[in-house]
Amino acid sequence: MLRSIILSAFCFSTILVSCQEKESIKNLPPVEKEKPNSDYKPAFVGQTRVMGYKTQTEYNVDVINKNLGKPWGIVQLPNHNFLVTEKTGFINLVSPDGKSVTKITGLPKADSRGQGGLLDIVIDPDFENNQTIYWTFSEPYEKGNLTSVGKGLLSGNKIVNPIVIFRATPSYDGRLHYGSRLAFDKSGNLFVSTGERSDLETRPLAQDLKAYLGKIIKIDKNGKPAAGNPFIGNSKAQPEIYSYGHRNPQGIAIHPETGELWETEMGPRGGDEINLIKAGKNYGWATITYGIEYSGEKINNGLTKKEGLEQPVYYWDPVISPSGITFYTGNIQEWKNNLFIACLSGEKINRIILENNKVVGEERLLEDQHERFRDVFDGKDGNLYAITDSGKLYRISKK
Repeated sequence: MLRSIILSAFCFSTILVSCQEKESIKNLPPVEKEKPNSDYKPAFVGQTRVMGYKTQTEYNVDVINKNLGKPWGIVQLPNHNFLVTEKTGFINLVSPDGKSVTKITGLPKADSRGQGGLLDIVIDPDFENNQTIYWTFSEPYEKGNLTSVGKGLLSGNKIVNPIVIFRATPSYDGRLHYGSRLAFDKSGNLFVSTGERSDLETRPLAQDLKAYLGKIIKIDKNGKPAAGNPFIGNSKAQPEIYSYGHRNPQGIAIHPETGELWETEMGPRGGDEINLIKAGKNYGWATITYGIEYSGEKINNGLTKKEGLEQPVYYWDPVISPSGITFYTGNIQEWKNNLFIACLSGEKINRIILENNKVVGEERLLEDQHERFRDVFDGKDGNLYAITDSGKLYRISKK
């Protein structure tokens, strides 16, 4: 009897240790140690520089392909093959192990100068039946270019019957801030992010409801305004607009449990943001910001909050340059429903822990790789994948 009790106690202890090993270490100092660019104060506790976390689960980091050119977006097909866009204008079809790569052509011409080119990609929720994919690209248009959404059928190594279903007018002769992420919601409508094109003359268009620049757009599969959009019937606004006042939103993702839309966008010097996107809301650029001009000058006299304008859930100063984002649903229990952010100038993957729509913890991963991470993807096999500006495809898997 005594032996059974001791054995049971030992087993219970083992279970407790096992459970503890799956919980991240928290209450660590904030991961950001550098001095901020400004002396701005956050609007609430936990809006920036929250406590650090550290993953306890052991995981592998593998580079499964090193030769993908200039990748920008990644998605996975039902058969687990990857589609990875290449900025110069084609798609790489990559096998799950990264060893086989096939070039897919047939897309419209993209202006690949600067930050432009063939950008994000998603597959139709009903892809197994209709073979349809969607992509964003900087389309040469009128006297400049713009962020456009294309649609076509994937047939072998070619896109068949490609069409443009949405254009973020007005066009502008520039090379920066296309935004350009895509995400399907649970009802089958498509969110599209657009940038405000960076320059001082286009910056005010982020606040202009007649322009598509600096917006989150919500359309159906044919590019028409999604039913229930907040500005339908408003003669002073475009009906495809879902939210506005954005700078360069290169990350959007749907929370796997709540279905809510989360977004990351790049600030200037400081002021990179995480936002929870709500229909019809104004996210402030360039009226309010926690960043400053690259010259060091304040933006709009240093205004960081104003009634009627949304505060970011979280911001960084100095910047991390957030690009693609994803929510994790894979094999590492302590990462479940965490937000993962591909960081460009920050050269890392940021792990963000959310509770009740607030950021409660942050961890920096893969800093030792010294790579500009462009996009991250929650894989169908329970692993996390990432692509870099240097052409690498990473797989992060539980040991």
